[in-house]
Amino acid sequence: VQLVESGGGSVQAGGSLRLSCAAFGYTANPYCLGWFRQAPGKEREGVAAIWRTADNTYYADSVRDRFTISRDDAKNTLSLQMNNLKPEDTAMYYCAAAPRASVTSCEFRLRKPNFDDWGQGTQVTVS
Repeated sequence: VQLVESGGGSVQAGGSLRLSCAAFGYTANPYCLGWFRQAPGKEREGVAAIWRTADNTYYADSVRDRFTISRDDAKNTLSLQMNNLKPEDTAMYYCAAAPRASVTSCEFRLRKPNFDDWGQGTQVTVS
């Protein structure tokens, strides 16, 4: 299986970016998909996760009301719309999957963080 992120870049504070993640090799759409980030010298933290549909989405407090996670299972893609970006959002952003996680496990794993499959990351820099 493979997860490939795209859409990172440099933006001024207050700006927006949209990250995308393409999933390859899964025989079925993973139940739980998420975005994580890691800034230099800091631990990896969960940003947002979605379990199957938009009815089950979870966010870190630091990004709630600014970021929106979504998925298109027909296209095997995961997205993260990031608005009102702040310098503290600067980090490497990773797409991740927990294919068979339950709805409660999906949120728990976001906070842990503990997903099964990981992408290589895409850099987001906010100045």
